[in-house]
Amino acid sequence: MLRFASYAFTPFVVVSTVIASLSFGGAFAFGPLMLIFAVVPGLDVLVGLDVKQPDDASLSMTRLYRAMCRVWVPLQIGLLAYALHALTASAQGLDGGEGFGLLALQVVGLGVATGAVGITYAHELMHRSNRLDRGLAEVLMASVGYTLFCIEHVLGHHRNVGTPADPATSRYGESLYSFLPRTVVGGFRSAIALERARCERRGIGALDPRHRLLRYGVGLLLLQAGILLWLGPIGWLVWAGQAVVAILLLEIVNYLEHYGLERRRAPADAASAVAGERFERVRPEHSWNSAHAVSNRFLANLARHADHHANANRSFDQLRHFEEAPQLPTGYGAMLLLAMVPPAWFAVMNPRVQAWRGRAVPESGERVGGQEAAAA
Repeated sequence: MLRFASYAFTPFVVVSTVIASLSFGGAFAFGPLMLIFAVVPGLDVLVGLDVKQPDDASLSMTRLYRAMCRVWVPLQIGLLAYALHALTASAQGLDGGEGFGLLALQVVGLGVATGAVGITYAHELMHRSNRLDRGLAEVLMASVGYTLFCIEHVLGHHRNVGTPADPATSRYGESLYSFLPRTVVGGFRSAIALERARCERRGIGALDPRHRLLRYGVGLLLLQAGILLWLGPIGWLVWAGQAVVAILLLEIVNYLEHYGLERRRAPADAASAVAGERFERVRPEHSWNSAHAVSNRFLANLARHADHHANANRSFDQLRHFEEAPQLPTGYGAMLLLAMVPPAWFAVMNPRVQAWRGRAVPESGERVGGQEAAAA
């Protein structure tokens, strides 16, 4: 129960910093950013790693962890409504650059909450088998305008990870700033193609409510129209700003989770088909792992990414630590900052990718994509 409390408590720390930012302004506006990019990385160093494996007795707690994710949905809706109203009112009284700077910090702080916590919980819920959880995931992703992620991540990324067909796998020597437009545009196209193919197989028409492109599109239009009617253009800009921050956080995390890790082309036996070619099956070795205790408390074990890709249906409280998976040198907060500085990122990560290749890929193996160019 103490372990559960540590997971359940940490998201509310993020919310508290956002509320303090909105209520008091000033130095408090830096709170969410300081928490994620300074306090949590510092605690990761002090507290260290958590490599404890889940045991069978903890299976009875899984429903409680699932409830924790579900409860976050109305909390985020309430936080968003409060923040949009408060920030719109603040924006109408601005008369100088300092005021706009404060407003921008508060919007970024809100995006940190909806991205770091909201999208993390949406990610957990969209992998569940029941309609309630998948529907709640769609609500959370709609709140940041990125509902198509529910399609591409589950049906595309998990199948294609580590191959040229996956827009969410960052390539060796590819900077974050080259990756971002490629993954956003590629993910959008992939989601549309995947949903159209699914609906064609099942005989679902373009105007059928079961068609997610229709449902997501109408839902986002209604959401934005409602914000415009309620708060006007300023309110919509605040919503759009926090959505951009949340999406950027998501895609930067995608960048660091699979950087340079490739699945080899393989014979038909013991392999999976991707875009007409055969690749070795996804294993824990195809994701960067991180066992830093504090980061994983804030991100619902998202950094135990190796087990998540090897066993996508496993609840986050049951994710295991794999020593054989490539390990990130620190938690996600610090790695996010590192990714924003490409020369530093390449200096830290490229030797680790090369070391991984030496262990995971025999010299006679055929790497995917032939991505051997050194980073500039």
